[in-house]
Amino acid sequence: MTMATLPRHAETRTMEWIPGGRFTMGSNHHYPEERPERTVEVAGFWIDRTPVTNAEFARFVAATGHRTVAETAPDPRDYPGALPEMLVPASLVFQPPSRPVDPRGPASQWWDYRTGADWRHPTGPRSSIDDIADHPVVHVALADVEAYLAWSGMSLPTEAEWEFAARGGSEGTEFAWGDDLVPGGIHHANVWQGQFPYANTLDDGWMRTSPVGSYPANGYGLVDLIGNVWEWTADWWSLPGGAKAHGGSCCGGTRPKDGGKALSVDPNDPTAIARRVLKGGSHLCAPNYCRRYRPAARHAHPVDTSTSHIGFRCLARPAAQS
Repeated sequence: MTMATLPRHAETRTMEWIPGGRFTMGSNHHYPEERPERTVEVAGFWIDRTPVTNAEFARFVAATGHRTVAETAPDPRDYPGALPEMLVPASLVFQPPSRPVDPRGPASQWWDYRTGADWRHPTGPRSSIDDIADHPVVHVALADVEAYLAWSGMSLPTEAEWEFAARGGSEGTEFAWGDDLVPGGIHHANVWQGQFPYANTLDDGWMRTSPVGSYPANGYGLVDLIGNVWEWTADWWSLPGGAKAHGGSCCGGTRPKDGGKALSVDPNDPTAIARRVLKGGSHLCAPNYCRRYRPAARHAHPVDTSTSHIGFRCLARPAAQS
């Protein structure tokens, strides 16, 4: 296979060829939604070495004029009963509490639905991406990701493809680098150190996102598959083997409110807001709260919601598989 067989715009990005094969997907040792472990086979594919960065997303916006979900006021018809002050362009921004709080409590203790927060202004209207062009783009809802994919000729990885890539050729270990989160005191991913959500010791130097490639690559030459930002996948949320999902949310509610609706597998289900599978964890995953900084971990996220800790990376399949 040559780069000539890749979609348009591929020449502007760095992708790694993943040869495919069989692997053990999921885990029987952590959250119920990861069970059961099962043997899965994937065909070969190319995948971005890094998540899509602010600089790369800016090129897309410059070429297309795309306006993201976070930059657009919600349609009141889509959110009956929502307060008028919630129907404004906004996105969810992590805001650490100023005092200790119980992480088992509502996520609204540390998530702020902030007017003026979007991919250009990751923490609000007074912030910018001028100094973080090489950080992953955030505040992208599924519609924004799909618009980027249509422009670039790329795809999202399936959950299985993503997990296979994240394992980097390793089998039977918690991480691509082994079983210790910080082996020998060396950080291999941008995750939370200290007591989430109020006390981050910043041992790795980052409170929020970090430049892509700040940590060692896995066996396939890929970086930031664990930590930094959660990543969208192509799969609608479902629970293998009839498992029940672990309670609590590390990623906030829907835009502009959840309304107590159940998780949905069917994107056309009118009774619930559809969720896609997120993979990889983020800089907010912490040992005392969200141990989803592992290849097997997964999370359901509503398609209409953007946050300050969710991004994506692209995949390309050989023409015969597309």
